[in-house]
Amino acid sequence: MADSIGPDDLIPMDLFTGSEPIAIDLVYANGAHPENIFGIAAYHPRARMILHKDLARVVLLAARALHQKHQWTLVLKDGLRTVEAQRALMDTDIVRQNPHWLEEPRLLSSPGQGAHPRGMAIDVSAADDNGSFVDMGTLFDAMVPESARAYRGFSQEILDNRAALENAFIEGAESLGLPMLALPSEWWDFRFPASYSLNFAPLFDEDLPPSLKMSVASGIGPEEPDFDRLAKDVLLSI
Repeated sequence: MADSIGPDDLIPMDLFTGSEPIAIDLVYANGAHPENIFGIAAYHPRARMILHKDLARVVLLAARALHQKHQWTLVLKDGLRTVEAQRALMDTDIVRQNPHWLEEPRLLSSPGQGAHPRGMAIDVSAADDNGSFVDMGTLFDAMVPESARAYRGFSQEILDNRAALENAFIEGAESLGLPMLALPSEWWDFRFPASYSLNFAPLFDEDLPPSLKMSVASGIGPEEPDFDRLAKDVLLSI
């Protein structure tokens, strides 16, 4: 039986934006976002970027390393994607027009599958010290062969940028004794592998306290956790 992820296991990453080199750009909360290929808002407009606390630790270490070495800010694009949000993204014209996205190896997980509905996957990009996006060859969520990590048809600068991003996540996870998968098909996706994440049950909106709900803006749920304590615990653990 899979373990449950409780509210005390989750952390909204906006708690760290004032003190850590991260920025939040929650793409799927805005149907008109230029990088939202699905064209719908799978999250409500006030949804927060949420991660499992263990992945949050890796993200903060990776962000610090990238800022120290390259003066980059790590831009967080997507994290926890509840089962309801997964279903909403699947039920879009672009998915129906691209059925091969659902063939193995899948570019889109079925509702409840994968690391996103457990808060154990993060999609990212990076910005330089002038606020310009660091060139990774493609935009976030570009479903093209060039997005794959194995694609080598870019300039050395772009390949080095991708390598810097990947190394920061791998090294951050290793320093904490945690596993890390840099998803081969997407340069922006870092996650705990299935051997780790699938030990936990996926999250529905009803599993979340009101302030953490993703697909609906209100409603009952578990009691709100002490976010100040959770944030302090995360920072002290890295």
